[in-house]
Amino acid sequence: MQNRKRRPWIGGTPAIAAIRAGVLSQSGTRTVARRCMTSSGKRSQKLWGIIRLKERWGLSWHGRLFATSVVLLAIYAVVLNVHPFLAVTHRVKAKILVVEGWMGGYAIRAGAAEFKTGDYEHIITTGGPVTGSGGYTNDYNTFASVGARRLKAAGLADESVLLVPSHLIGRDRTYSSAIALRRWFRDHNMPLRSINVVTEDAHARRTRLLFQKALGNDVRVGIISIPNPDYDAKHWWRYSEGVREVIAEGIAYTYARVFFYQSEPSPDERPPKSFLSP
Repeated sequence: MQNRKRRPWIGGTPAIAAIRAGVLSQSGTRTVARRCMTSSGKRSQKLWGIIRLKERWGLSWHGRLFATSVVLLAIYAVVLNVHPFLAVTHRVKAKILVVEGWMGGYAIRAGAAEFKTGDYEHIITTGGPVTGSGGYTNDYNTFASVGARRLKAAGLADESVLLVPSHLIGRDRTYSSAIALRRWFRDHNMPLRSINVVTEDAHARRTRLLFQKALGNDVRVGIISIPNPDYDAKHWWRYSEGVREVIAEGIAYTYARVFFYQSEPSPDERPPKSFLSP
């Protein structure tokens, strides 16, 4: 009897045997694997067809390394550029300078210096009731009044400083201040074509956005950002004050840009119809 050379048995179907033996190419392997899955309902489906087994693509370690590198580079770019983006300064030609009265003393003094060196006719302070007052009581118990007093202490003449207070507290304060300013100009029949607004550091871009929303596209709104002396703006992430301010203002600006709804204060929240100078 002629001896026949016995081939080792490769278990499973002939297709699986070919795959294990390396006979099929890579593309052929995938094709055969698909056919095997679709030909066997028990293998490709479970729980009465609720769960199905499908072929999918996945990242190799090269792909994961590349994706991680892209994410890290994006984070690095955001960290370097988010503060300059928020703390924007863009002056326009204007006769009116607006100072947000809630700011710290360093920013108020910078606003006074801006008025002295610029070609302005009036400097106006804005702001609602002082924090802790429980709400509006009178115009002199507002941040607009506090800012006006600080400007005069910085050497500005009484007749140059005007205040336009808002009556709102704790809700859309910047926008409400801009609405109060718009109504003040309207009630005095004074045309408003352009203004520059002085504000703190990373708050600048949001302030400009909300003032523009309140005043409309017919008014050019310039913005002047005053650096916070409590941290180095170029390395803000090294300071707790910088981290709090940048993250908070970044979230607030995103909300103002995407979700903010323009509303009008009720009549009892409107400022009086006269120039006020404490």
